[in-house]
Amino acid sequence: MRSESFRWTVVPVLAVLMWFACSRSEQQAPPPAAPIVSGAELFKTYCASCHGESGKGNGPAASALKVPPPDLTVLAKKNAGRYPDGQIYQIIEWGGAIASHGSREMPVWGAAFRPLSNENQKQVADRIHALTDYIGTIQEK
Repeated sequence: MRSESFRWTVVPVLAVLMWFACSRSEQQAPPPAAPIVSGAELFKTYCASCHGESGKGNGPAASALKVPPPDLTVLAKKNAGRYPDGQIYQIIEWGGAIASHGSREMPVWGAAFRPLSNENQKQVADRIHALTDYIGTIQEK
């Protein structure tokens, strides 16, 4: 008798625990990764208004800035022929010490490239790499 009452107590408890464990794991699954947008698309969306579609610093908003945006097509030329991709990555991620990009805490692109949580850090890094790689392709030869 005792084992039967034990079974009727334990079985429902185990069922509830299993349901809870399964539902918790579904709730804690990381969000699916967003598709990676091409570097060219990111550049057009976030950079071209100031740097221009060609990257030469002649975008439609350039004249409104206190500090004119640089010509991004000559970064390698100004760096002894080597495109400074690591430096460009850092500027995109953190804003650098570039007056026209705002402060470190609030770069112009805001949450688009800054991580909101650990779950999307890879996604943010992928977008910055795509943009950095694209800027490397527009360098003057």
